[in-house]
Amino acid sequence: MSPFGLSPPRKFPVPNAKSSFDSLSRDEIETHIAIARYGSFQLTGAIRPSYDLRIVPKEGYDRRLWRASNGRASIPLLTALVSREKLADLYFDLLGELGPMVDVVLESSRARRSGHTDYTRDEIDLPILMSCLYDFEDLLLNDGYFGIAVIDPARQVEVRFDEHKSISVFGREIGRFEEVFRSHRVERVERVRHLSEDEHLHASANEFASRFEILRTRLGIDEGFC
Repeated sequence: MSPFGLSPPRKFPVPNAKSSFDSLSRDEIETHIAIARYGSFQLTGAIRPSYDLRIVPKEGYDRRLWRASNGRASIPLLTALVSREKLADLYFDLLGELGPMVDVVLESSRARRSGHTDYTRDEIDLPILMSCLYDFEDLLLNDGYFGIAVIDPARQVEVRFDEHKSISVFGREIGRFEEVFRSHRVERVERVRHLSEDEHLHASANEFASRFEILRTRLGIDEGFC
């Protein structure tokens, strides 16, 4: 059992040609994979940066405008990269700022080379959802093929925790969510650089495939869509 609660084998797909991993031996790749701390930032078991570290993980959040592809709408967005030791507590505190009834979307890229399959459940009590997610914290943090979005339709706010373990909050009124970041001592920076912006590795464990199916069943979600 690894320090992240992952049972071997851990699957780290090696990128295709013209990557920073091309000339490395398997031992060199495994050594890189084993590095989970960069300065004060600790990674989860779900993702690793490129070998040449074009992006070094660093904690922080920033405030942006998300713009629709047609350019007709823009929505305030908080986006953050948070060290593992505070990530789960911060995420659950963000969910606690949502209303009592939410929609949830489970995102799985396990069976796809690109994109992901969405599994949606509308109108679930937030306390029930959070109680369920507490039981699947290992999946939430350490499965590099799993993400989740929780939407408060009444307040028009979405809290997203993606497969790269980055957090995003979309909504017109997100000031109270910014306070949650501050309460966990996550500092605002000019621009967060996410590992997904460059070459990176995703990780998972065999057990997480079945854990995902159990979570989906617990939430009463039967079908997914692309």
